[in-house]
Parts: sequence; structure tokens; C-alpha cells
Amino acid sequence: MSELSYVTGDRHSAWSTYLTQVERVLPLLGDLSRWADTLTHPKRALIVDIPLEMDDGTVRHFEGYRVQHNLSRGPGKGGVRFHPDVTLQEVMALSAWMTVKCAALNLPFGGAKGGVRVDPTTLSHKELERLTRRYTSEIGTMIGPQQDIPAPDVGTNAQVMAWMMDTWSMNVGATTTGVVTGKPVHLGGSLGRVKATGRGVFVTGCSVAAKLGIDVASSRVAVQGFGNVGSVSAELFHALGAKVVAVQDHKATLYLASGLDIPALQAWQQTHGTIAGFAAADHIADEHFWTQPYDILVPAALEGQITAERANLLQCRLIIEGANGPTLPEADDILQQRGIAVVPDVIANAGGVTVSYFEWVQDFSSFFWSEEEINQRLDSIMQHAIETVWQKADMLNVTLRTAAYAVACERILLARKDRGLYP
Repeated sequence: MSELSYVTGDRHSAWSTYLTQVERVLPLLGDLSRWADTLTHPKRALIVDIPLEMDDGTVRHFEGYRVQHNLSRGPGKGGVRFHPDVTLQEVMALSAWMTVKCAALNLPFGGAKGGVRVDPTTLSHKELERLTRRYTSEIGTMIGPQQDIPAPDVGTNAQVMAWMMDTWSMNVGATTTGVVTGKPVHLGGSLGRVKATGRGVFVTGCSVAAKLGIDVASSRVAVQGFGNVGSVSAELFHALGAKVVAVQDHKATLYLASGLDIPALQAWQQTHGTIAGFAAADHIADEHFWTQPYDILVPAALEGQITAERANLLQCRLIIEGANGPTLPEADDILQQRGIAVVPDVIANAGGVTVSYFEWVQDFSSFFWSEEEINQRLDSIMQHAIETVWQKADMLNVTLRTAAYAVACERILLARKDRGLYP
């Protein structure tokens, strides 16, 4: 790999984590390793300034990004994140994970990602709309239904996607619903999209749990992050009969040995914007979340949450990564040594991009499927992907993460090899 690939200010940064994950799979790629530097060099990155007139008449400036990591297998695909801690390196890593994720699921996409360094909760509805439209206009030359298709991520939602779709459509002079996914259903969105990522976590987790001899219906589950992914995962595990005994968000950590009432907690969170203050559970110190006995842990917050220190403390048998990059490489090593299985993010949380693919296809044909059809197709693709990765891990005697990267990187680099270099 090029020495420049490793330029990073923080060995715990998301980009550094991604580079380490790629490095570990290189010995498994055979002749395709000749093309491996492709994986460590994003194809295109754009930094944009977003001047925003606030409601009080002042003007503030926000920094935005769009990174296309690899387009060898198809147009870019990846979300847009509005968060105060967004950086270019983070967006680079997220775009790279999207490349691996789409390849691991065998979807006809490359990887991309976008972000704006802003706390959307501090903006009014109109300020958020103006920010979204200006950001969309600034990155407009990079995106398009055959070029790069954004979607929701942390801090964005279906409304933001509607504004993005409308802005891009107005700029090109034609309504183009397929320029983004995760839109409202009445604007070309897909049924099943909202719960797709959490459903994928549940489906892949149940598949691996069965292979490990874990009875999910009688298991103890912990979920970090109670946004779209974490809450839906918790809902599905709860519905199956599992006890969701611990939940953590950015403001509180709840614990109840007999199992939390997840529907009641969801209602509380939707009303208050946090799980803090929920009375039907014990509030415990945040770090105690990592020391309780669980069967299954679902980290569904931000990257870098499972450190080496926390990996040594965990008392669980299975981790299902709902977030992108939640486990640092040194923590991965410790978990492997301790016999704790990890369903990696590039498989576990790929339900969202899979249904985004369904939405993109439906937008092209203007023919839409029922939610039952979508869930059946989603479950089938997710189960096939985790089975392929499990078999690869067994054949190579490696972790599920390394196996997932082996499957994905072989597909990416084969596409790069066969397409060749131009000029």
C-alpha cells in the first residue's frame, strides 16, 4: 500500500480503523492484491462551504463533504450525515465501508458518503431546509441516479431526502426521484425502508446466533444507541421473546434485569427525544453498560465505541454491529481471543442499503412492491450474505469480519481488474 494511505492524525480514527481492516485481508487476496491500493485511495472527495442565512438575519458558514470511495461496481451509494463531529476522514471511512458493504451484499453499487458539520437540533425547520438545499446544490455535480445516490444517515431523515430530491430535480429541470433513497413513500420512497437497517441487524444476528447455539428467544440483549437502528433492533428482539435488559443513548443508560418494555420505551423516546427519565427501569452509570452480563450486544451508535478496555470487560457471546465501525481493531483481536463472535457492520447493518437498492429499482420502473415482498427479498439477501461469509470464515479459519472483507474485496478488485485502467 502507498505510504500516503496511512496519513492520519489519530490511530483510533475511523479511516485508520478501515485501513487496518483492509491490511488484514491482503494476504487472502492472491493475485488481486496487485490492485489493493484501489481500496485505500478514495476516487473523489469534495469539500464545500455552506453559507446559511439564519432566521435572525445573521450568516453562518458550515463545512460539508461528499466522498466517492470506489465506483468499480456501479454508482456510488451512501448516506448523508448531519452531525457536529463530522470530519473529512470520517466521511472517507464511511464511504469506504459502503464500498465493502455493497460488495459483500453483492449489490450493484460502489461506496460513497456525505456529511455536514452541524448540529441539526440547533436549527429551525426553515434553517435546516436552507442548509440542505445549499449543500445539495454544492455537491450537485457529483450526485445523480446513475452517478451517486445519497440516503439518510445520522441526523438526517426522509424530509431531508425530499428536500435533496427536489433541489436536484429543480436544478436539472425534471423530477428525478431516483437521485436519493430513503424518501417519503408518497415521493417515490419504498415501504420497509425505515426499519430495514434494524431488521437486517436482527436477521443476521439470529442467523449467527443459531450457528453458535444461542437461543435468541431466551437471550439477554443490550443495545447501545436508540435511534432508528437500535430501537428497531430492540423491538424485533423483544417481539421474539428476548429480554432487552440494557439500552444506552447519548444521555442515559437504562438497565432492568427482567427486561425493558421496549414499546413503552420507544413511545417515551419519541416524545422526549431521549430515553433519559424513563421511570420503568434503573438508571446506571454509562460505563456500567459494558460490564453487565448479556448474551447479545448490539452497538448501534457511532464508530469507535468498543475499545480494547471495554472488550476486556464485556460479558457477552455475540456482538452484532448496528453502527458503522463501532469496534476498534485492537478490540477485535481481544474479542477473538475471548471467543466473542462479531457480526461485522458491513453485513449486519446492510439492510438499509439493500432496501435503498430496492427503492432505486422501483423508482426507475415506477412500479412499487408491497412491504411483505420487500421484507422477504431483504431477509433472503441478508441470510444469503451471512451464510456466504460464514462459509468463507470457516474455510479460511478467520473471523467473520475478515471473511466479509475477503468476499467483498475479491468482488471489488475483480471489477477493477476486468475494467482496466483508462487511459
